[in-house]
Amino acid sequence: MTYKCLIVDDEELARGLIQTHLSQLDDFEIVASCASAIDASKILQEEHIDLLFLDIEMPVLKGTDFFKHLVHKPKVIFTTAYRDYAIEGFELNAVDYILKPITFQRFFNAVEKFRALQRGSMVPATAPKNKETYIYIRKDRKQVKVYLDTILYVESLKDYVKIHLAEEKHLTKSSISAFEEKLDLRFVRIHRSYIINKDKITAYTKNDVEIGKIEIPIGESYKDITLSKLNH
Repeated sequence: MTYKCLIVDDEELARGLIQTHLSQLDDFEIVASCASAIDASKILQEEHIDLLFLDIEMPVLKGTDFFKHLVHKPKVIFTTAYRDYAIEGFELNAVDYILKPITFQRFFNAVEKFRALQRGSMVPATAPKNKETYIYIRKDRKQVKVYLDTILYVESLKDYVKIHLAEEKHLTKSSISAFEEKLDLRFVRIHRSYIINKDKITAYTKNDVEIGKIEIPIGESYKDITLSKLNH
């Protein structure tokens, strides 16, 4: 799935930095980059936006005031050079609040929170599992059948994913986000680099999941949604 983004900041350098960070993520598309809330308002009327990167301290209209009055609010990550607006930002149900200058690691953590929220909202509590019991993956120029109930966990390796089974492993070219969409509800993304099969868990804590003798870390931004799913 691709998420549509809008960047709003009166500083050109700040907009450029966010664009550079987003360019490293394959599931985000920049719809527009605006220097003012007024310009952003026009875009929001014409385009569907999933995630808004919104500067707070802008001339004419503050980002928080602009967001308060939106009728249809996308998810928002506030960006600012001032800590004083943090409480106001979170009162508006912001996904996150990032202080400038924005490092890629801090940016990525905020985006991971957004992804976790999207995964939680897209899956109804009573949703049935997919009817398919297997998927095909491309390996060694062949399409190889992999039964879902044999998968222990999936690991991201840059442009590839490694599918761990009890007796073997498969390496196939795919982003972990794209591969996740092929799986059913027994699978949970617990880290930016790991998806686990809930049915194969032998133990877990708030920090990691055990599948046999393998310990797999739970990412900080995935903890709430992971523990919620594992406790049901």
